Amino acid sequence: MGLLKGFTFLDLSHRLPGPLAGNLLGGLGARVIKIEDKKIQDPFNEGLFSKMDESFKEWYIHLNDKKEIQQIDFSNLEDQNHLLQLVKSSDGIIMGLPEKVRQKLHITDEHLRAMNIPLAIIELKASKNDKSFMHDLNALALSGLLKLYVDGRKEKIIRPPFLPFSGIAFGQKVGMDLLAGVLKSKKEQTATFITTYLYETTQEVFLPFWSKNLQKKERTKFLHSGLYPCYCIYKTKDNKYVALAAAEKRFWIEFCNLFDLNFSPEQRFETKEMVFHEVAQKISIYTQQEIHEKIKGHDICLSLV
Repeated sequence: MGLLKGFTFLDLSHRLPGPLAGNLLGGLGARVIKIEDKKIQDPFNEGLFSKMDESFKEWYIHLNDKKEIQQIDFSNLEDQNHLLQLVKSSDGIIMGLPEKVRQKLHITDEHLRAMNIPLAIIELKASKNDKSFMHDLNALALSGLLKLYVDGRKEKIIRPPFLPFSGIAFGQKVGMDLLAGVLKSKKEQTATFITTYLYETTQEVFLPFWSKNLQKKERTKFLHSGLYPCYCIYKTKDNKYVALAAAEKRFWIEFCNLFDLNFSPEQRFETKEMVFHEVAQKISIYTQQEIHEKIKGHDICLSLV
């Protein structure tokens, strides 16, 4: 889109949130330079995470495909000076380096203040008060969100959801907070230091949809989590799935007509299992491909999974 053309950001982070934030800025037209130590690269690309799960290498590629990646020797004086020049010409920094490394590279908060330039620096931390370290799964659990996923299930072992929802939201919040810091630093012509937190971001982004008041009601079935037959996931004849989201009256009527279901518009909000089972039975007659052909030209909010 080019909205940030002319702006330069340094990404000194690794894994998910910081790199996601940087890539979002790159997608807006900014020049984003990801700096990596030649000896200790991003763990998604080289090291423990990349070895334990091949998906992390794929994530690394797509989380950084809108950046310039520069690998330098953090112990080399010439490379250190190169980094300092990049810092001085940038508008914002995503800081993910330990304090000891920042001392070595002369980019601590004290060093950056002494440069006397309008620059926004954002750090990523786990939580303000609760924990020094946590992963995505911990943030989901502590915020109460994971209860939506586990309640009502009988398994002794429950596999976590594939997508790291908290980490993804965290990365987006980092990008937004950094842009706000850039605006402040430009306005005040000074360095602006920001800290964004995984746990607090999880609460800020998700709890409006799963508030303390809703949590007290001790139920986990809502429109968006399968309370009604018009908004649910159904298995096809070939053991695949389709997602039905016919919450609006006109979509439900057309869906019922197309699949020969004799339900009133009001029954799309029926919570008894009878409607669910009849819809499931009709869907199970067809393969996923047959449903794809059947719904061509019909706008009924029915999608192949």
